[in-house]
Amino acid sequence: MYKNSTNQLLKPVTAKVNDSGNLEIGGCDTVELVEKYGSPLYVMDEVTLRNVCRDYKDAFSKYPKVNMMFASKALSTMAISSILISEGFGFDVVSAGEIYTVYKAGADMNKVLFNGNNKSFDELSLAIELGVGRISVDNFFELSLLNEIAKSHNKTVDILLRITPGIECHTHEYIQTGHLDSKFGFDLTQIDEAVELILSEYTNLKLHGLHAHIGSQIFETKVYHDEIEILVREIKRLDDKFALKLDEINIGGGLGVKYTEKDVPPSAFEIADVILESLNSAIAKYEIEAPALFIEPGRSIVSTAGVTLYTIGSSKQVPKGKKYIAVDGGMADNPRPSMYQAEYSAVIANKPEQNPDTKVTVAGRFCESGDILISDILLPEPDEGDILCVFNTGAYNYSMASNYNRVQKCAMVLVNNSQSDIIINRETLDDIISHDVIPDRLKIK
Repeated sequence: MYKNSTNQLLKPVTAKVNDSGNLEIGGCDTVELVEKYGSPLYVMDEVTLRNVCRDYKDAFSKYPKVNMMFASKALSTMAISSILISEGFGFDVVSAGEIYTVYKAGADMNKVLFNGNNKSFDELSLAIELGVGRISVDNFFELSLLNEIAKSHNKTVDILLRITPGIECHTHEYIQTGHLDSKFGFDLTQIDEAVELILSEYTNLKLHGLHAHIGSQIFETKVYHDEIEILVREIKRLDDKFALKLDEINIGGGLGVKYTEKDVPPSAFEIADVILESLNSAIAKYEIEAPALFIEPGRSIVSTAGVTLYTIGSSKQVPKGKKYIAVDGGMADNPRPSMYQAEYSAVIANKPEQNPDTKVTVAGRFCESGDILISDILLPEPDEGDILCVFNTGAYNYSMASNYNRVQKCAMVLVNNSQSDIIINRETLDDIISHDVIPDRLKIK
């Protein structure tokens, strides 16, 4: 029986009902947080975040050469990055913005890996200038471009090759990345050509290993076994063919989380056992030196730590149909229900112990019929002014947020030990127009 891990929780570990009868997280009354900071409001619980990090480190501690890399695309802010740095994590980044964020947060840039299928000249140049430790090369165009940039900087750049292993995990098709028909990575039939180019022409690139990522919100563990078998087999084959001693494998991330009661994700300890047993078995089978293992959890690091607080406004009872309640946010601060049909759980923060006897559909405030956050959820009878708390919003909510309808992006606060700190300021109306320019010929005289 495996130990439980924090990614299997629906709510932050500090969530409870306080003496006032309100939901409390990190020792902070969520209703009071809205009174102080406004809504919608992203809230991150520091204890939960640190607990997840320690779960991962504990789970993989049996393998001596493990590098934990947080997938920044899940949530990239300087404060969150600072916490992860203090917990010993490196970073998987996918843009100049993410590179710069972890750099300014104080990351050891040698523990940063730059990933992505269409990195620009400027982004690759920035990565080299700031000393990013590894660049995961995705395609032939990037190999040529990166070698050219490295040569112009008179540097040798350390790289991995990202490959498409041909594995389909049972998750939403938009977040599957390891199957053959994918925009990411070299097909297995293209690896030899890429290696030949690196060894013969692209001499400013130093290949250290292979990288694969099979998807996101993964609940099945066998896919990790299959992925590792393919990566180690390829390392052995490349050594046999090219006398190439690769010593790193990056298996990506992808562990799922519990968005609703019906979700039963595996624990970090369970996937660690599958990964490490598979790796040790493959090492023995193919008789290679034990490679350094890179793992890139993202969602499972930050999702459970985050909630979003909304204020309930209008409501509508459709005759012989649904009852809708509207909140002051929606698809611009959480696009996942509209994009992926993602499901969430919620409570009314000022009525957390009242009987949830009213079925409602939670609608957003944006001008789209599809702006529905949660369909057919049971809540206590909602009233205008109630505070709705949606759980497990730490991943891919802020990072995918937009200014649709020219609505300002939410603030984010970090809570811990009854203290709350702003880590993302709420946007103002002046922020909204700050990049607008009216040409002189159009200005009203």
